[in-house]
Amino acid sequence: MMNGIHGWIELSATVIEALAVAIICSAVLVGTIVYAAEILSRRANDGSYTNFRRRIGRALLLGLEILVAADVIRTVALEPSLQNILILGLLIIIRTFLSWSLILEVEGRWPWQPAKREEIQDSSSRPVTPFGSAKR
Repeated sequence: MMNGIHGWIELSATVIEALAVAIICSAVLVGTIVYAAEILSRRANDGSYTNFRRRIGRALLLGLEILVAADVIRTVALEPSLQNILILGLLIIIRTFLSWSLILEVEGRWPWQPAKREEIQDSSSRPVTPFGSAKR
């Protein structure tokens, strides 16, 4: 009975990790195609590169959060030893630092700082697409 549960938990964590990788890869691919199409059609402007970086940054943030969830499931449910929990803690610290760095890079503010009014008004007036860019 326990082997069946452990198998399902392992499979769940693996599926969650695959989801994170798929999100990151598809966002990079779509973002690159959109950016390249703007350049090739000569519609690229000063904001094109910034939008490209934001798309990639948001996908990386989402992917990192999903990867943390998979690590927590795998560690807590399958192998809750002190060594594995310490390794999980280190991974979470590293990924949190990466997330903060990405938020600073993408949004120009620390995660604990409130969003600028322009960002709040701008994002609330446009629908968001699956990869974080808003339709114009």
